[in-house]
Amino acid sequence: MSTDLRPGLSRSRTNLALAALFLAAFIMGSAELIVVGILNLIADDMGVSISAAGSLVTAYALGISIGGPVLTAVTIKFARKQLLQLSLAAYILGNVIAVVATSFGLLLFARVLTGSLHGLFIGVAFAVGAGMMPPDKMGRAISFVFGGVAVSTALGVPLGTLIGQSWGWEASFIAIIVTGVLTLVLALAVIPTVPNSGVGGFGAQAKHALAPKVLALLGLGFLIMGGQFSGLTYLQPFLADVTGISGGTISVFLLVYGIANAVGTFLGGAAADKNAGGTIIVGGIVLVAALLALYFGGSNPVVAAIALGVWGVVGFGIVPSIQYRVVALAGPGRDFAATLPASAITAGIAAGALIGGGAVAASGAEGAVLTSLVICAVGVVAAWATSFLKPDPEPETGSPEPAVVEETASSTG
Repeated sequence: MSTDLRPGLSRSRTNLALAALFLAAFIMGSAELIVVGILNLIADDMGVSISAAGSLVTAYALGISIGGPVLTAVTIKFARKQLLQLSLAAYILGNVIAVVATSFGLLLFARVLTGSLHGLFIGVAFAVGAGMMPPDKMGRAISFVFGGVAVSTALGVPLGTLIGQSWGWEASFIAIIVTGVLTLVLALAVIPTVPNSGVGGFGAQAKHALAPKVLALLGLGFLIMGGQFSGLTYLQPFLADVTGISGGTISVFLLVYGIANAVGTFLGGAAADKNAGGTIIVGGIVLVAALLALYFGGSNPVVAAIALGVWGVVGFGIVPSIQYRVVALAGPGRDFAATLPASAITAGIAAGALIGGGAVAASGAEGAVLTSLVICAVGVVAAWATSFLKPDPEPETGSPEPAVVEETASSTG
């Protein structure tokens, strides 16, 4: 029999704590991509080229992919509540470094540092969120973290860009710092103490977190996100060249996609609680159908808008289930494993953008969408194959861990 709350936690405090996780993820998601809209300002101020300024995005992504797991390994025995708060505080300080940076090298360092802290925080946030919820509601906690990132794409990045373009690029980072401080105050007040869910130090956890079955799920996340971003990265030229829209209308279409992302993330959290493995398969099939509609019917604006909306809902709606499955399969290594999906997804995004770029060079924006379709179709097959993977049995500890409950709830037979 399940309840909506962990024993000893009131509904109001749980909701406030989940809100703190959401806001922190929103801030970090905004900071990750905010430089895209102010690259020209940074390049002019720092005396570098636009392409060099673009390395600030790459530096942040490398921080998430590599620095996040490294910091997690170093802090694996820290208490989750304190580590969450410390990582958020350090993240704020990292952005202070960005604001006061007098050289491009120091700004680049700040981006690597904040990206690494982003990766650490997200993994800890999953552990804290899951620790506040009953085992069969872990997907809801995951969706709050991913939801913050999804909403940042639709709301935070445009607002941050507007601030930077109006008052200078430093103002964008100051906005991140101010909202970060407010969120830290909330986190200090409402985040409850939760037990570390993993077992032992880094070596003991890595044995489980890097097991072949976990790596298979991480590979699936890499494949699905890489497939999506091979087309998504070049969506603007597709809408201009194939759909025949331009200017502010393109922004409306992209807003539709961004809102659908946020909705899909929260729906995906509930779906993960019911059947994580099945959600990935069904979501992948619907994603392929949306890409088919976009590729063959994208010249019609109505078809393109509907396809983008469906893509947004399912494309990110399956991400909570991937996170859920990774944590489940890692078993005793779940604290370390919680940071790895973000690394796989970030790497997939980078690889997808490169592959899509090659497709665009060869056959235009339509080629990027076709590439996305083919890779995501392969991802559906991979999702079906990985649905048979099950976690190793864990020793009885008196109460079921979320990872074990997930597999009974999401068994595909």
